[in-house]
Amino acid sequence: MHQPNADLKSQLTKLMTSALRSVAPDEAVSVQLERPKQPQHGDYACNLALQLVKPLKRNPREIAAHLVAALPASPYVEKVEIAGAGFINIFLRPAAKREVLREIWSRGDAYGRSGIGAGKKVVVEFVSANPTGPLHVGHGRQAALGDAICGLLEASGWEVSREFYYNDAGAQINNLGLSVQARLRQLSGQDAALPDDGYHGEYVREIADSYAKVHPEDGVGDNLSAITRFAVQALRNEQDDDLRAFGVIFDCYYLESSLYDDGKLEQTVAALQAGGKTYEQDEALWLKTTAFGDDKDRVMRKRDGSYTYFVPDVAYHVTKWRRGFGRAINVQGADHHSTVTRVRAGLQALDFGIPSGYPDYVLHQMVTVMRAGCEVKISKRAGGYVTLRDLIDDVGTDATRFFFLLRKSDQHLEFDLDLARSQSNDNPVYYVQYAHARICSVMREWGGDRAALADVDTSPLDSEQEFALLRRLQDFPEVVEAGCRELSPHPITFYLRELAAEFHSYYNSTHFLVDDEAVKLARLKLVAATGQIVKNGLALLGVSAPEKM
Repeated sequence: MHQPNADLKSQLTKLMTSALRSVAPDEAVSVQLERPKQPQHGDYACNLALQLVKPLKRNPREIAAHLVAALPASPYVEKVEIAGAGFINIFLRPAAKREVLREIWSRGDAYGRSGIGAGKKVVVEFVSANPTGPLHVGHGRQAALGDAICGLLEASGWEVSREFYYNDAGAQINNLGLSVQARLRQLSGQDAALPDDGYHGEYVREIADSYAKVHPEDGVGDNLSAITRFAVQALRNEQDDDLRAFGVIFDCYYLESSLYDDGKLEQTVAALQAGGKTYEQDEALWLKTTAFGDDKDRVMRKRDGSYTYFVPDVAYHVTKWRRGFGRAINVQGADHHSTVTRVRAGLQALDFGIPSGYPDYVLHQMVTVMRAGCEVKISKRAGGYVTLRDLIDDVGTDATRFFFLLRKSDQHLEFDLDLARSQSNDNPVYYVQYAHARICSVMREWGGDRAALADVDTSPLDSEQEFALLRRLQDFPEVVEAGCRELSPHPITFYLRELAAEFHSYYNSTHFLVDDEAVKLARLKLVAATGQIVKNGLALLGVSAPEKM
């Protein structure tokens, strides 16, 4: 039996499809195989008979009996049972369950990867923080989400580009410059007030102090343009440092200001006007977004000649399309919900052949940081919010990334600092990493040549605990595929916690280095394969797999 185990489910699906063609050749029904919650109900369950009740107008158990009778013989299947209202439960032969070890051994770091993306290009935009202050915890969640989504896409065969969009134009940037200017003047002894919409964090004083040292000729802060450029660059450098510390590296940084400088914004507006998708009203330019699903038309250009925020976004996404990205994904905070329809409407109005669902959006909810049961709200340096650097310095990059990925992006996330620091089974990242460290400890204690395990006979693996672990290992490629399809790393964190739980249970109840050489080597192969999958899963999340803890 040498069929790759990753194809086992598809092989079983083909068997059921063959039975379907025999029993109901004219019915276009999709065969679905699921893992039963209880192992005594088999390795896979199929509800095909229930799906055929309405078209065939027959009892589901009767249909199931016909389907089972029509199943071709298979070297993988030990038996098939009909249960409940007509579910078909499939039980695999022990040898088929062990086949996963052969594939893990042959593929190693590549186990779980696939070619579903077929090398197609995708750009994932995330973080895209305004360069007006340090990155906050919301940016941190977005960085972890975006980078892990990129990892899932790459593991599924996509050619991924990570992109950061710098909003380096507009009123916020102007207020940053005015804030630093006010601090400069205060440093020189003047009585200068911060602007009403200014920035009050300690970092503004730091930038002002640095500027005064670098530009002694402007110690009183008269050159607002130079001050603003200096402040933006300083904060960009700081954000880049924080992201590097977080293990996030971008392939492209795109400046909003370039849309103005290169004329792309005006070209986009001109194309919308030429296509008859705009109109003038109340001295403003409007886009007919209602023609593309919006609840009302939207102002593009205000009376004062400035553009509303979504117009540069439309121009920016045109550049993504023209750069050859047939797919674009934006990871943004839930407060950007209103931009989704407007940006897509603008892109559709251009008649450039851009698909109606372009770009995809992954919107995430807020993060609440907790310590000793109380919410942590203030970072002195940032002036009103907890920064990403605060978390990294407090609990480390691994815990920060893993905790950010514990919940679905559309769920509010509570980040418990005490739990993230604890070395206990309640700490999910510690629990998973400890499983890998334990595995490495077992292999070191054995001291043998890992490569020698490649051709080991695995038939001694016959306990229910071992079959449960094998089953979990077999599921990993499907979990990766689901995470990629849903653009969600959450299934990976959930899977790793379950895998760690099953390994810890196995570790606590089983002796590996036994006198029986055949049993010892078979168990060591299972242990080593489990370590490989823990490592592979953590790598998708950007989290390390320590060998000692």
